[in-house]
Amino acid sequence: MNDRNLLRGLLLIAIALGFGIPAIGYGLGTLDNAGPGFFAFAVSCLLLLIGVIMVIRSRLVERVPVDFKPRNIGIIVGSLALFALVSLYVNMIAAIVVTVFCAGLAATPYSVWRNAKIAVVLVAIAFVFTKYLHVNLPLY
Repeated sequence: MNDRNLLRGLLLIAIALGFGIPAIGYGLGTLDNAGPGFFAFAVSCLLLLIGVIMVIRSRLVERVPVDFKPRNIGIIVGSLALFALVSLYVNMIAAIVVTVFCAGLAATPYSVWRNAKIAVVLVAIAFVFTKYLHVNLPLY
């Protein structure tokens, strides 16, 4: 199985099932009164749908070989660990910005401008989650 598109789709399906199935046990509630597992289940369903679409699409397009880069995997895992540390000891806005710029090191052409735009959008999403969905995030 040396098909990058198929592998991506199967990985997304595995992640969706890994988080979606346990979320059912938390209680989904209703659309009016969402339970603790509703958000995780909804996101898992979307990931599952995207994964299935990617698997189907992998059968319709030309195969792309898997290019395994351990350096990039290490950068992404390190960025996630850095996110946890910075959000714990500073705040989440700083953690989002630091994580985006560190994870951007895994991209082939490093772009400060692209990373700045991504960081601004993610911070805006965090504010929307805090203000409108009442998610308790330590933004500042």
